[in-house]
Parts: sequence; C-alpha cells; structure tokens
Amino acid sequence: MGVNRRHHFVFMRDAARMAAILVLAGSVALGARAQAQNPTSAADPFWGSVTAQPATGEALKLSLDDAVKRGLKNNLGLKEVESEEQTLHGEKNEVLQEFLPTIALTGDSGYDMHDLATFGFSPKVLQEFAPLFPGGKLPPGLSNITRVGLTDGQIHYNQILFSGPVIAGWKAAGAAEHAAYFHKMSARGEVVQRVATAYLRAIADESEVENARALVAQAHVLEDHAHAAHEAGTAANLDELRARVELEAQQQALIAAENQQAKDLILLKREIGIDPGQVIELTDPAPYSELAEQMPEQVRALAYRSRQDYQNLQNQVVEYKSLHTAYRSQRLPSLSFNSYYGTSTVNGVGTHGNFSAVGTLSFPLFREARLRGDEDASQAQLDAVNAQLADLRDHIDEQVRAALLDVNANKQLVDVARSNVDLATRAVSDETDRVNAGVDDNLPLVTAQATLATAESNQVESLYQYNVSKLLLARVAGVMEQQYRVYLGR
Repeated sequence: MGVNRRHHFVFMRDAARMAAILVLAGSVALGARAQAQNPTSAADPFWGSVTAQPATGEALKLSLDDAVKRGLKNNLGLKEVESEEQTLHGEKNEVLQEFLPTIALTGDSGYDMHDLATFGFSPKVLQEFAPLFPGGKLPPGLSNITRVGLTDGQIHYNQILFSGPVIAGWKAAGAAEHAAYFHKMSARGEVVQRVATAYLRAIADESEVENARALVAQAHVLEDHAHAAHEAGTAANLDELRARVELEAQQQALIAAENQQAKDLILLKREIGIDPGQVIELTDPAPYSELAEQMPEQVRALAYRSRQDYQNLQNQVVEYKSLHTAYRSQRLPSLSFNSYYGTSTVNGVGTHGNFSAVGTLSFPLFREARLRGDEDASQAQLDAVNAQLADLRDHIDEQVRAALLDVNANKQLVDVARSNVDLATRAVSDETDRVNAGVDDNLPLVTAQATLATAESNQVESLYQYNVSKLLLARVAGVMEQQYRVYLGR
C-alpha cells in the first residue's frame, strides 16, 4: 500500500536543497498469519522498537489501547519516519533563508609594519623628496619602516529580490514537507495495524491454551474412568490404552499452544517497546461484533479522502510540478541586491565611512542544451508520479472490494465455526452418556473429543481472521488510527 518511501525521501531532501544550490552556484541540481515466524528490524524497522523500560517483577496489565499507545510511542519504523519529517522541515527552513535578507557584521583591528624599500622607496629615493619639505631636508626621525594601526568595521546586506528557480524550489520544498507528513500518518496507521494484529494473535493464543487445558482435563476424566472400568472388569484394556493416548495427545497440544503463545507475546512486546522478559497480562477479550454493511462506493470515497498514501502522492505531484517549473524558470532573469557600510580608523585619528549599494540583474544567454535536458528529465519524473497516482486510484478500488469480500467471508466462517462447536459439544456430551451407561466403548467418545478440539481451534482462528480482516478494511479506508476501535466493535 504505497510507493518506495526510501527513494522518495532521498528525492525530497534533494528538492529541499535545490533553491539554495540555485542561488549559490547558479545552476539546478536535484536529484496465512499476519506475523512472520522470525521478523527482524533489519529487514523491516516496523518489527523493531525502542525499549522504554527494563523488566520488572510484577506482571504488566496491557489493554489493546495501551498496546497501541506504546507502539505509537516506541516503534522503531515510526521513529525513523518522524526523523525524516523533521529533516524535511529543517531543510525547508534552509530554502526559506533564500527569501530573507542576509545581514553580517564584521570588524577587525590590526597593527601593520611596512618597509618602504619594498615599495621602491629606498633612502636614496626618499632624499629626492627633501626639497619638498621645509629647509630642504627630510623630517628628523623619518624611517623606511612605517607603523600603521587600522581599525575597520562593516555591515553587509544581501538579498535576492526575484528568482524563478528559488520561488519554485520553495513550493517544491513545501510539497515535500506535506508528503512527509502524510507518510508519517500512513506509518502511524501501519503501526496501529501491526500492534492490533499482534494483540489479537496473542488473545487467540490465549483461547487456544484455555481450550487445550479444558481438553486435557476432560481427557484426564476419561482416562480415570477407563482405568476404573478396566480395574472393575467392565471395560477392555484397549479402552484404557485409547484413553491414555488421547490424554497424552491433548497434553502435547497444550504444550505446543503454550509455546506458541509465549513466542507471540515476545513479538508483541518487541513491537511496542516492552522488555522481552517482562511478564504481561492481556486484559481485553477477543472482540466480536458484526460490522455494519458497507458498499464499495462508500468505502472507496472515504479512502480517497482519508488515505495518507493517496494524499502523499498528490503532494508528490505538486512537488514534481514545482521542480519542473524550477527547471523551466532558469531561463528567466534574476535580480539581487548587495550593499555594505563600513568605517575605518587609521592610527586612532579620524574616521572615514565607506558605503556600497549594488543591484545585480542577471540574464542567462545560452545554456539551452542543459536547460532542455533538465526540463525533459523533470517532465519524465512528473509523468511517472502521475502514472503512480492513477494506478493507486485503481489499486484502492481493488483493495476496498477485496477487503469487503474478506470481511463478509470471514463473518460467515465465524458463524459456521460457532455452529460447529455447538454440534461437536453436543456430540461429546451424548457419547459421554453412552460410555457411562456402558452402551458403547470409548472410541466414539475419543473421536468426538478430537472433533470438538478441531472445531474450537477453528472457531478461535476464524474469529481472529475476522477481526484482522476488519482491521485491514479500516486501513484500506484510511481510518485505522482513528477508528480501529469502531471496526473491532469495542
């Protein structure tokens, strides 16, 4: 859902620097489970986080909202995106400086000694000037070595009054900053989706563990009953062996469920910045509510208004248009103003003021090959972004329709899974009564228990998939951060 963000931010940084380079150098230069088994922040920074605090001895109670808040605060991928936005904001301020006057104050004071002979005034040459002085003689004490103390102070003022590339570069930098903002908001939606999905996965694991423990307890009762019946001579040894095999099978399933739960909790903690060794207790149950029926046209219209990646591309179009204008405006003249005022004092006697004011109008005469090359390249970049925007519009339509289909299908799967659990529970109850009454051996009961275990596991998984599909619909609509609670029915 989006474009290559790393490439985009590199480009935006070049765009933000463009105006300054134009002024200083006189040219333009730019340039199926939701979690993987072994995710790493090296491959995807959104799998990483900054650990906020060390593990404590007390269990940390964690709700879904708490987990989302921690993810938005500590997620590594989001922190990187926020840093890139700050970088773009700083570089936009750098471009702003090109519209503002530059004022500098300088001052210096020094003491200089000069040998007049090095300037061609040897003692012999100086004697030729003797008739010009009173008495026809040089003043006494006149030396070829002169000593001068000079104190000088100046204030400089420089400002660009008009430059087409600088104006267009400012617009491009503003669009790049807006694109960075929408990328950050899209990243926040990504964090919410990942954290909520990981939390729901952990809840589903909890349900799996609870179901497995219940089946182990039930299998214990069956094994005790079969053992007692065998000891009493009312049941065959095969019934006892069969009950013992069923018990050990359920114990294996419980071990696997607890192990999977522990690993998924580690992933959740890694996602939100909690120390992997911290014990946590999930306080929210698995949410279930039917989502109000939505038509593709409604969701698509909402997505066009709310999707951050769509708004991001729209700002990229503005950015590339501004860059294209900047290249074209290199043919326009530029006007700048430079001035300074200073004072100089020699040997502490008297002060002399200096002033300069210069307006510079620059006309580019002939750089047509370079200008046309830059313009054609920027037009190609603009065409590419426009094509991406058109493709994203169609892609949003596809995503909306697919997400609605998944929500509807997973809702039906939840209904079927619940009905299947009810039927399997009744079957176990009936077979238990038959075994206790001595009407049947325990083979049908073992089979019924295995069917119930499968049905309960399917119910947990179908509910998890239903909630995940609703989260995906919220993400597709562009309202993940604002309305994930609504879509989950909380």
